Amino acid sequence: MKVTAAVATGKGSPFTIKDLELEDPRPGEVQVRMVASGVCHTDASVREEWYPTLMPAVLGHEGAGVVERTGPGVTSVALGDHVVLSYSSCGGCASCVSGHPAYCAQFFPLNFFSHRPDGSVSFSDHGKPVGSHFFGQSAFSTVSNVPERNVIKVPTSVPLELLGPIGCSVQTGAGAVLNVLAPEAGSSIVIFGTGAVGMSALLAAKVANTSTIIAVDVIDERLSLAKELGATHVINALTEDTVARIKEITEGGVDYAVDSTGNKAVFRNMIDALGTRGHAALVGLASPGTEGTIDIGTTILTGAKISLVIEGDTVPQTFIPKLVSLYQDGRFPFDKLITSYPFSDINTAFEHARTGTALKPVVVF
Repeated sequence: MKVTAAVATGKGSPFTIKDLELEDPRPGEVQVRMVASGVCHTDASVREEWYPTLMPAVLGHEGAGVVERTGPGVTSVALGDHVVLSYSSCGGCASCVSGHPAYCAQFFPLNFFSHRPDGSVSFSDHGKPVGSHFFGQSAFSTVSNVPERNVIKVPTSVPLELLGPIGCSVQTGAGAVLNVLAPEAGSSIVIFGTGAVGMSALLAAKVANTSTIIAVDVIDERLSLAKELGATHVINALTEDTVARIKEITEGGVDYAVDSTGNKAVFRNMIDALGTRGHAALVGLASPGTEGTIDIGTTILTGAKISLVIEGDTVPQTFIPKLVSLYQDGRFPFDKLITSYPFSDINTAFEHARTGTALKPVVVF
C-alpha cells in the first residue's frame, strides 16, 4: 500500500516527506494508522548518525494510532483498537522475563538498526529498501507495521493526539521516579532539565507526594511552567549556584535527583547536591564517549546511590495504562507539555525542539 513518511537520509539533512510502499503485516505484526507521533531528541541523534542505523530510514518512536490490520497470530489487539506504541524488546532474555525489558539483551539492534531481526524492512521507494521498525515503530509514517509486543491498547476516551509521547519521553521521566527512585511521601527531589522527560519526572514526583520538588533549568519560561505543574522551588542555573541553593533549600542535601540533560557538568551537580544516602537517576541521553566524573573520596561517605535508567525501567503494557489512568483522574496533566504541528511541518517541530521553543512537539497526521 502507499503511505506518506518522513525519511531521514543522513547527517545534516532534514527529513524528506515522501510517498513509499508499505508491505502487508507479517505474522506477529500489527498495521497501525498513525494519528500522532512525538518528536524526540533520540530521533534527532540518530538522524545525525550518533548511532549506526540503516539509512535512508523512517524514524519516529512515540507513535499513537488505530489498528488497521493484524498479521497472523496477533491476539492482543483487533481492528479499530486505539493503541500507543513503545520500545522493542525480545521477550525472552533474562531482563525481559524478570520484568525489566528496557534492559533487553537485544535492545540496541531491535530499536536502533531500522530493520527486522532477519534484516528485512517494510518500506520501499521505487523498489529500493527504506529502513523500518525503528524502535519497532517507524512512527513518522501515515501507516506502519509494528511488532505486537510494541503495541499497548488504550481507552478510546483519551485523544490519540496527546498519547504519542507517553510511550517514550513521558514514561522515561515518570518511570525513573515511580519505578527506580520510588521516593517516600514527604521526601525531597530535584529535577535537572525541564524538558518533556524532566517535566514528566516532576509530575510523577507530585503523584508520589514528595513535599519538596526543585526544578533546575536555564529557561525561565520552562521554570514558570514547572512551578505551575507543582515545583515548590525553581533554580535558574545561569544565575544561581545550583548545588549551594539546593543544599540551602533541603538543609544539607536532596533525597532524590533526576538528570534529564545528559550533560556531564549537570551530572556532577546532581551528585554533589545529594544528601546522605541520596539516590540519583541519570536518564538524559548523551553522545557516545561522554564521560562524567564525581568525587568518589567525598561521595562514598554519603552512601549515595546512582542509577542509570533506560525508558523508566518500565513494562510498557502495564505502566502506560497506569499513566493514562492518572491522566484521566487529573493527577498527571502531561498534555500541558505538548505543542502540536501538522505532519508536513515535521522539520519545524524538530527545530523548535532543538531551540527549546516547544517543550514537547508532537506531529499530527
